[in-house]
Amino acid sequence: MARKISSIAPGWWDYTTLDAEIIRDAAALTPKKMEGLSRPGFKVVMYDSLEDFYLAEALEYITAWRQSTPDNPVGICGPIGPTEQLPLVARVVNDLGLNIKSAHFWGMDEWFLDGRETPVTHPLSFEKADREMCFGRIRKDLVMPDANLHFPKADIASYVKSWNAGVRCAVMQGGQGDVKHWAFNDPPKRAGKYKDAPPPPSEYRKLGTRVVDLHPLTIAQNARTSGGGNISLVPTQAISVGPAETWKAEKVSIWQAGMHDNPFGQRLTCLMIGKKLPDAAVPMSLLADHPNVQFNYYRKGLGTCDIEMH
Repeated sequence: MARKISSIAPGWWDYTTLDAEIIRDAAALTPKKMEGLSRPGFKVVMYDSLEDFYLAEALEYITAWRQSTPDNPVGICGPIGPTEQLPLVARVVNDLGLNIKSAHFWGMDEWFLDGRETPVTHPLSFEKADREMCFGRIRKDLVMPDANLHFPKADIASYVKSWNAGVRCAVMQGGQGDVKHWAFNDPPKRAGKYKDAPPPPSEYRKLGTRVVDLHPLTIAQNARTSGGGNISLVPTQAISVGPAETWKAEKVSIWQAGMHDNPFGQRLTCLMIGKKLPDAAVPMSLLADHPNVQFNYYRKGLGTCDIEMH
């Protein structure tokens, strides 16, 4: 039976092309049932306050960097969205006097505009946000050298090389977007050999860092969350860490406070990973095959999927 056409963007694959039974089962999940989807390799954790949520996210940086030594460097790959953890990371490093000079950091993604990565002078630059909210606030006698900060560029060679340079990635953090991506691993367009079906999960997982075309839902979301709703301000392409690099991370930790994805979306990927239902139309669901994934939720941010007119 042919897959449905997207109700959001007919030229793309996305979660609206899934079987109706998956959609129905996801919408019916309660927070308790979501916790029950934990299994070996997938853990669901709930937090009852935003303070606890963002502190726990910040402490993943600290836990990773404390393992780092000059002869066994360790790093973390982190997102922009959420960002609330970043100043907390700097504060904890400074207050503990934690020397992280041997540690590493990978930015997950960056906008791609006019044939290159957006410069740090661009108001939407992810590198700018990381530096201003975290690394620029860490004491100079503690912070890692600039060479240990790896941000995606249009010429991806040095970024990709950093993933194969003997540095252990203890954890890759991420948020979840409306289109159910991590980083900018968006669903593919419905074209060419993917006209009738999205790529098999095994094929999608081979993708590395690359320039990607952004699903219209991703563009609209970033306008809403970062650009005051001005869609024309948001680039239509980005450079994204790929599944190939993601599978080099010992742990993938996804943080959902309810600000970036909606009640249904937060439930859908939990269901698909917990039940091992990977589908490239829902990129986050491909993490069902990663050996160590943790979903972190702010309980009050889960909302409900009840129909209510406003």
